[in-house]
Amino acid sequence: MALTSADDIVVATHGRGADQAPRPGGPRRRSNRLHGREPVLAWVFVAPMVAVALLFLIVPILMALWVSVSDWSGRGSPLASSVQFVGFENYAAFFSPGLAQRDLTTSIRNTFYFVLLVVPLQTLLALGLALVLNSRRLKAKSFFRTAYYFPSVTSSVAIAVVFLFMFSASGPVNSILGLVGIEGPNWFADPRGLIHVVAGAFGVEQQPAWASGSIAGISLWQWLAGPSVAMVSIIALVVWVSAGGYMLIFLSSLQGIDEEVNEAAVVDGASTWQRIRHITVPILRPTTTLVVTLGLIGTWQVFDQVYIMSQGNPGKTTLTPAYLSYTTSFGSAQWGQGTAISFMLFALIVVLTIIQRAATRDRENPSGRRRRARKEVAS
Repeated sequence: MALTSADDIVVATHGRGADQAPRPGGPRRRSNRLHGREPVLAWVFVAPMVAVALLFLIVPILMALWVSVSDWSGRGSPLASSVQFVGFENYAAFFSPGLAQRDLTTSIRNTFYFVLLVVPLQTLLALGLALVLNSRRLKAKSFFRTAYYFPSVTSSVAIAVVFLFMFSASGPVNSILGLVGIEGPNWFADPRGLIHVVAGAFGVEQQPAWASGSIAGISLWQWLAGPSVAMVSIIALVVWVSAGGYMLIFLSSLQGIDEEVNEAAVVDGASTWQRIRHITVPILRPTTTLVVTLGLIGTWQVFDQVYIMSQGNPGKTTLTPAYLSYTTSFGSAQWGQGTAISFMLFALIVVLTIIQRAATRDRENPSGRRRRARKEVAS
């Protein structure tokens, strides 16, 4: 029998009757119509979040950008007709000699030392805690994991108040130092930098002649002061609080390492330190890059600890760009300059993050590792 139509072919192939053949306007066409509506349905579901992001994120950023290039005084709407465009006048105030430039430079110097100490310390502490929690011999892992992570979810105000008590002149920290014969400083009233303190122990009390120059309104001797004694207490607080969150990131990566790799290293006679150095740390390099990047971004934005514990004192040695932006806007009512500081801080963080990523890209790239391996073999 000859097959004369597509329906006959379907019946012969699948053994279906004529009533089972595809019909015009059937399920296939309805499926096509539904598939065509998917982009519309997707936007319907996404629209609420897009509206929230526009209302509470994009619009405020654009308004702040306008404030940074206007003469808004903080009264009325920044979009009022009386508010004038002043261009980059608010930004230029920080690039000409004066108090605004010195304050911004001082805040950048303070935060530079803050970042220089906090990021490595919190990364090493987080990695160490993760290695301890990943150990098979440790009992009550859930308890220690919760205990280490608890400071990260505790109110920063409550923790700052506790640290204010601990680092007071008659607090527990100075009492412990007194037990070993060290006279503790008055932490939040001592503007001396740690490098100056160490230099003073070796008899260098005054500014040397070679350090008499200045950079951006601050003398070279002040640039080399290091973090102040007051800033050290804030550094201790931030390291203790932030290490728990980064510990969980390291711990999740550690638990993804194949146990057979460590077992093979043990069979080859590798010690614990050798396994950590040559197996664990290289495998965790992408995770370490993530932790360092997050730490770099977070530490440059430090605000609440400074606001609660020192408010930039003593002698502006704990002043940070975020706190300077706040005081310039709300304290001095210079809203244009305050928002300008915020955008300059944002640009600084972006530049530093790009540099940090560029410096670690070759190490993360497998082809880069192969190039280094070939160089080592060739040498």
